[in-house]
Amino acid sequence: MAIDVTFNPAYTKGITVAPTASSAASAIGLGSKTLCITNLGSIVVYVRVGASDVAATAADYPILPLTQLSISKEQDATHAAYVTASGTGSLHILPGEGF
Repeated sequence: MAIDVTFNPAYTKGITVAPTASSAASAIGLGSKTLCITNLGSIVVYVRVGASDVAATAADYPILPLTQLSISKEQDATHAAYVTASGTGSLHILPGEGF
């Protein structure tokens, strides 16, 4: 029998950021194993998860415009980095558990 595991959000822990062509990173907290990422904008945003010094490049995970997906992360990863190829985007990042 298959077990469905849905995303269990960490309410009040979500952040909305404005990625640009220069990599930036935001704290996402400890403990959660999953990030639900929503690209609210009209351009591709690239993301990478890691320690406080993490930086994203166009070789990292692309989040297509107006899409939402969940990615797993190490429990001790504390920051999400994001960047665009050009222009400014809008990204919502919500930690939690499951997919």
